[in-house]
Amino acid sequence: MRFGYTLMTEQSGPRELVDYAAAAERVGFDLAVASDHYFPWLDSQGHAGYVWSTLGAVAHATQRIELMTYVTAPILRYHPAVVAQKAATLGVLSDGRFGLNLGAGENLNEHVVGERWPAVGERHDMLEEAIEIIRPLLAGERVTYSGEHYRVDSAHVWDRPETPVEIGVAVSGPQSVSRFAPLADRLVAVEPDGDLITRWDAAREDAGKGRTRKIGQMPISWDPDREAAVARAHDQFRWFAGGWKVNADLPTTEAFEAATQFVTPDDVAASIPCGPDLDAVVEAASAFWDAGFTDLALVQIGDEKQQEFLDTAAGPLLERLRAAAP
Repeated sequence: MRFGYTLMTEQSGPRELVDYAAAAERVGFDLAVASDHYFPWLDSQGHAGYVWSTLGAVAHATQRIELMTYVTAPILRYHPAVVAQKAATLGVLSDGRFGLNLGAGENLNEHVVGERWPAVGERHDMLEEAIEIIRPLLAGERVTYSGEHYRVDSAHVWDRPETPVEIGVAVSGPQSVSRFAPLADRLVAVEPDGDLITRWDAAREDAGKGRTRKIGQMPISWDPDREAAVARAHDQFRWFAGGWKVNADLPTTEAFEAATQFVTPDDVAASIPCGPDLDAVVEAASAFWDAGFTDLALVQIGDEKQQEFLDTAAGPLLERLRAAAP
């Protein structure tokens, strides 16, 4: 079981994220995943730097830790051919430590380019075409492509790591699992759903493919003061309560404010470990390895407690997680 640290671009500035990544490596995290967003979820989070520039700096500030996007949507804001170039460049800068995780996106981040927001089925069509473009480009092929959603004219990515960047895909239900399991190198999800893992493995087996890594993510709000931890989680992370079927379609931070106006601090504390109790974090994390996940990235909520968490709590927490995980 690998344990990761989340570089939450919505709650910290780019310079701070680079420092946190270096600290996460020093304390012993195996991987660092970074959100790829144009907006924060809520105005109170206050940040949304360009993750690709940030990860380039992180690649030079670290030596060992694996780096990933979590996740990039190659459907509207980015053309797939450009995503392939960015991913390959990060693969070179990180000496092969970078993995590209893809998803069908959220309206919050994609509406900025002025295009209509497609329904989920169409977004899955677009994501499949994007993977058909990105994978051969990462492998060094020259690509000309004419699909329903994208065209590529004689593209070639010149700077690539020795081993092609692996592609993960974020899935949330049977339809996306059956469609993308044969196309991806790894699964990405945010809920410890054992049925999702079982379906993924079965779809891979039916396609004649082998087992893959399954990468999950879990928010926590560590703080010596539990009341402060709950208040911070409610202020900055109550959007999490909506679930991805809702979160994918809301267009603005104001919409997330309105959609979560009746979510209480108790609601948040019931779903997110809050306070100084590290055993509570381990108990919540166990749902992921029980479900069959191979990797789990933690999100420490709030920039103001980030460095203290890394300096004082992260090391003992990693020890407990590794002792408890299979």
